Amino acid sequence: MQRLLRNFARVFNERIGWKRLGIAASLVIVTIAVMHLFRTLKGVDKYVVLSALAEKSEHQIAMAALCVAGAFFTLTFYDLFALRTIGKNHVPYRIAALASFCSYVIGHNIGATVFTGGAIRFRIYSDWGLNAIDVAKICFISGLTFWLGNTFVLGFGMIWHPFAASSIDLLPESINRLIGFGILAGIAAYLIWIAVGKKRRELGKDGWMVKLPPAPLTVLQILIGVVDLGFCALAMYLLAPSNPELDFMTLAVVFILSTLVGFASHAPGSLGVFDAAMLVGLPMLGKEELLASLLLYRLLYFVIPFAIAISIMGSRELWLNVVQPWYLNRKVGEGFNPAVAKTRAPARKTKQAAE
Repeated sequence: MQRLLRNFARVFNERIGWKRLGIAASLVIVTIAVMHLFRTLKGVDKYVVLSALAEKSEHQIAMAALCVAGAFFTLTFYDLFALRTIGKNHVPYRIAALASFCSYVIGHNIGATVFTGGAIRFRIYSDWGLNAIDVAKICFISGLTFWLGNTFVLGFGMIWHPFAASSIDLLPESINRLIGFGILAGIAAYLIWIAVGKKRRELGKDGWMVKLPPAPLTVLQILIGVVDLGFCALAMYLLAPSNPELDFMTLAVVFILSTLVGFASHAPGSLGVFDAAMLVGLPMLGKEELLASLLLYRLLYFVIPFAIAISIMGSRELWLNVVQPWYLNRKVGEGFNPAVAKTRAPARKTKQAAE
């Protein structure tokens, strides 16, 4: 049996590999979601959608925008927590907030968040003396924060409202409740595992080793993810149609499942995948009214933050590569010399990082 499993693993790695399997799974998820979204939207009246958008009050939109702002503020603690976990205490909060916000927003809107978000983090953190391995560790711990928070709320929600998940996973309520208990049991087992000893909290070898936070800090890690998710779900709840009445936890369970499916698809902004899952998971709401709510949510959570993040990164690059070198050259009484400025600017940044 062991020989058979070894042969299967060898053939799998040689001919398929996890990378190809991941790409295939993403394509399948996106294809199914787009097909279902097309069928769902086929009978939608665009004038009803526009009417539903017009009916959203300014107060309703403002409160949802405030929740989105709270979610992104909480998001900044993902990187700060990761930095403190790997011992990079010299990086201040403002840099962690910048890297966390820009990497998440740009990466999630463009797609392939692991690579795009990692590249943006490296561009920012390299000025503070961090290398590619450090950035990889930050990405890992930040991702762990996201998944721990999401799965904790999902497990709790599937126990409390198992029927909310049934519309998406098509499983009986009893099975969904068991899955919920299993998720919470898995998180409890993880907490016990990391509490046993320091050696068990070490993953990898040599320079690639990541030391996981101890159990008390892991609880804080879960809380960060829960608060972030809570703000996002509340924003969607405030924008959702008020008729028929929908309790927050039901929407939260559908919202989390839709978000996780969207992340698994690696589609830019989870476009089509997240929306299709929400439309499937909330059949009690009118299609047009829910579509209007989703459009507003996308504007608040994806489009506006994306424009802000692009503006911040563009301004930062302009300052570092044009304005700052020009000012430095002018200060020493020289003309503008990009070659000289570029050799001086990194040296200054390295000195700051060392301090």
